[in-house]
Amino acid sequence: MNCCCDSGITNDLKIEGDVGADPIWCNRCGCNLDIEDVPVSNELAEELSDWAKSYGTWIDWEQDKLLPHGNQLEKEVNQRGYFLTGKVKQELGRNYKIKFIPSASAGIYSHHEK
Repeated sequence: MNCCCDSGITNDLKIEGDVGADPIWCNRCGCNLDIEDVPVSNELAEELSDWAKSYGTWIDWEQDKLLPHGNQLEKEVNQRGYFLTGKVKQELGRNYKIKFIPSASAGIYSHHEK
């Protein structure tokens, strides 16, 4: 897969949610990879895209604050991310190093609001 590393390719990936971004990144250079370029099934690519769209659903963006039960909502999104990371590992096999980076933004908002 193409990335911004000096070699231009990577097999060291991280799965991480971010607003408006595809969920797979190069773990070395931080380049956001196009989900269509990741050699996973169309079904899994769609699951990953749907999961990525749920990132930040625990935050009221207009008020810039955590929603009620925001910590639980973030936990559920992270659990889904861990599950999907396992599916990516199965499909890509041992030629790829893959890790999941869970969101911790609810905790930041919780501490900020106190």
